Amino acid sequence: MKIFQIALGILAAIGGFVDIGDLVFNVAAGAIFGYQLLWVVVIGVIGIIVYSEMCGRVAAVSKKAVFDAVRERVGFGAGLSTLVAAQIVNLMTLAAEIGGVAICLRLLSGLPYRWLILVAIVALGIVVWVTSFDWIERIFGYGGLCLLVFAVAAVKLHPDWGAVAHGYVPHLDTEDPLLYFYFAVGLLGAAMTPYEVYFYSSGGVEEEWTPKDLGINRANAIIGYGLGGFLSFTLMVTGGTLFLQQGIQPDFLGSIALGAEVPLGEIGLLLALVGILFAVGGASIDTLFAGAYNLAQFLGWEWGRYRGPSGAPRFTLTWMVILVLALGIVMTGVDPVQLTEYAVIFSVVALPLTYLPILLVANDRAYMGRYANGRLANVLGIVYLVIILAVSLSAIPLMILTNVGQG
Repeated sequence: MKIFQIALGILAAIGGFVDIGDLVFNVAAGAIFGYQLLWVVVIGVIGIIVYSEMCGRVAAVSKKAVFDAVRERVGFGAGLSTLVAAQIVNLMTLAAEIGGVAICLRLLSGLPYRWLILVAIVALGIVVWVTSFDWIERIFGYGGLCLLVFAVAAVKLHPDWGAVAHGYVPHLDTEDPLLYFYFAVGLLGAAMTPYEVYFYSSGGVEEEWTPKDLGINRANAIIGYGLGGFLSFTLMVTGGTLFLQQGIQPDFLGSIALGAEVPLGEIGLLLALVGILFAVGGASIDTLFAGAYNLAQFLGWEWGRYRGPSGAPRFTLTWMVILVLALGIVMTGVDPVQLTEYAVIFSVVALPLTYLPILLVANDRAYMGRYANGRLANVLGIVYLVIILAVSLSAIPLMILTNVGQG
């Protein structure tokens, strides 16, 4: 049974890690800089593993999710600021993900985009209302596995493997260093988007983890997010091999899917679109739940999908309102890809207040007892906190100076 639980966690991580932000930034970074920024993905994957493991451990031992920790450890004022920032970023991200779902449905069906936005909203609402937490993981996790087609495509495109290997070593070989650093910040932000740890820690509480499940938590974090990182590598390699050589800037989700069609034909295109659909759809649900979790935890409401709509009515009402607000944003006609870039950059600004309370609680023996952070976890946590602070301070200036990545 534990092996099956680990498998579910791995599948959920594949479906949730590679969201629209990772799709956009990884492929675009490859199309502009080739393989030069692969090293940033490594840093981002290690960072999300470190903090997700902490979140899961805190959830298993103390039964507290991220925003319980935020409220208790940074105070009401700072906690409220974090909540407001998190909810704005979550709403922007959710709107972008829903737009991405509608785009995938349009590419698969040929139906009008605006009608498919409504279809996407209704479908997500029904899935969240009637489907158990475990089945949500299974459906979107297995569907997200179709993204592995990009790994096959990357090999079939015959990249220069020496240049790929060199991409894992930090180096700057460009005439536009500001754009390079903008994409580095964006890739790190896409890998460590706050909603991932909000959802992950709350999911641990939902699944009633105990200290006996710490091995499962560790396996989910390391193997699951590691596989998500592997998919990010394949996306960047595809972008660097195909789009850079052709001088194509993949500004649309459909363009990203071409990375699988060129070497593999129609079956590659179909698998890519299905994989993107389930990955972005899974991320939509993760983000939707994260917004409802955050507000309920901060205000001390009953929360949790396992309670059912009647067992946590304010939690249920919250996610329904968030879904309607996201619908309003998408129906304005905003470009989901452009909205994604803003959401990722603004999420970087909110990273320190998200991750600092996690580190404090995971290191607090009053909460954690013998399960508190060890030396390695603390060293990695502090190093990443410094990195997070540096990128959060540089994110907005880089966005302005590069005209949101346009150079």
